[in-house]
Amino acid sequence: MAESNRPVVKRYEGNPILTKEDVPYQVETTHNAGVAKHEGRYVMLFRSHLRNGRSIIGIAESDDGFNFKVGPEPFMRGEGEYEEYGVEDPRICEIDGEYLITYSAYSRHGVRVGLAKTPDFRSIQRVSMITQVDMRNVVIFPEKFNGLYARLDRPHSEITPWSIWISWSPDLVHWGDSTVVMKPAQYHWDEMKIGPGATPVKTEKGWLNIYHGVFNTMDGAVYRLGVALHDIDDPSKIIGVSDDWILAPQDAWELTGYVHNVVFTCGAVAEEDGSAKIYWAGADSVMCVGTASVDELAELCLSRSRPPV
Repeated sequence: MAESNRPVVKRYEGNPILTKEDVPYQVETTHNAGVAKHEGRYVMLFRSHLRNGRSIIGIAESDDGFNFKVGPEPFMRGEGEYEEYGVEDPRICEIDGEYLITYSAYSRHGVRVGLAKTPDFRSIQRVSMITQVDMRNVVIFPEKFNGLYARLDRPHSEITPWSIWISWSPDLVHWGDSTVVMKPAQYHWDEMKIGPGATPVKTEKGWLNIYHGVFNTMDGAVYRLGVALHDIDDPSKIIGVSDDWILAPQDAWELTGYVHNVVFTCGAVAEEDGSAKIYWAGADSVMCVGTASVDELAELCLSRSRPPV
């Protein structure tokens, strides 16, 4: 359990680790990045705004997970009718010997989530659009459950609070049997909306879901990070949700930027020593990283669990 005077997530002293100045082609931001390990190296797929306001996805690599070098060209640009306004917010899941990439695709028809895959981050194959419109924040579990793939997602809805759902698929293309697994809590730090963040991390206690939550203030919305624990065999069951957030805007580049008061994660990497590197965007402008104990995060969900919603 974390001591009260010690942060749950230890910020890297070299933050921010990626800015637009690190990119060899013209972009205005570097944010909302998925991260994975491939052949011992860290690979980051990050979103960037262009000066026309649309987004592309770049690639950067690192030996230590802290110092990244950006590739000479973008990794993904919008292609075709359903990506004509750009691609955003990639998440990476390693399963079945390849890397799955989910991303938001914007077009005149609205926002949908696309699925692509790559064996090596050198080539990429688009698989399918895997949602209808008004869906974001799709993360796929890195294991199957009774032969089915599982994902967490967040539909846009004004009828019910923006909540986290789970959906199932036999083939990664056709998804269904969707149910709500977690809702925002009233007058809580995440009461406005929640959404899946990083690809879930498997622990001895369950699947760790590092998610984002939003609270609306008189000065605008504040984005923070929290943790929930899902059952190891049936991730549609929530074991516990930490009552406290684990990360909030604090540093200058998190408080001020393209969107003020934001920390937002699309990626975390579990390490062999029991720690995790958590990657987040500061103010939708730069990329940052910090470390945390995986067991400690899971224990927060059990020992300081908020009342059920």
